[in-house]
Amino acid sequence: MPEFENPVAGFGVTFKAMFKKRLTEQYPEEKKPTAPRFHGRHQLNRHPDGLEKCVGCELCAWACPADAIYVEGADNTDEERYSPGERYGRVYQINYLRCILCGLCVEACPTRALTMTNEYELADRTRESLIYTKEELLAGLQEGMVDTPHAIHPGMTEQDYYRGLVTEAAPGTVRQEVRSKDPESPEGAAPQAAATTFGPTEPASEAVTEK
Repeated sequence: MPEFENPVAGFGVTFKAMFKKRLTEQYPEEKKPTAPRFHGRHQLNRHPDGLEKCVGCELCAWACPADAIYVEGADNTDEERYSPGERYGRVYQINYLRCILCGLCVEACPTRALTMTNEYELADRTRESLIYTKEELLAGLQEGMVDTPHAIHPGMTEQDYYRGLVTEAAPGTVRQEVRSKDPESPEGAAPQAAATTFGPTEPASEAVTEK
């Protein structure tokens, strides 16, 4: 193409776009559906009887390139059981001021406890509200489930849970008394853990936010 035709071709693209119909998204009144595998807000899943799938292994925290996940594991007991295995995630937090929604944490999870939903509206007014706790991330109860803590399904082992042999809570299953948390604070030591864990590089993020 001769050199004098280059500007003409460029303006041609501009003129074609001028007569195209404008596409305006009417958000938030009309929300555009997301793709089925969209990377949105995280969710901590449960087994069909209500026990938690998270075993507190912290692999998701190690895999996170943004250091946005904080996990504290604890031991299950017969008197207070949250998962079928030996341990569970006592504290689980995701700092969405850091999270880049890459999904590497989901790939690292060995029990499929952590998945990502299609929820993308994560904006808020305070920094503290964007540090999601376990209570906010844990999936809700469905039919046939009993809230944790409660005993393991009679006659079943941890392996049976991951084989899909447990389909609902056993008849007569009741919630056990919660003893590992301060009764005056439902989230226990979670807020303090967030302050100490996300503190080292927080000032830089704070400066960017203030701008």
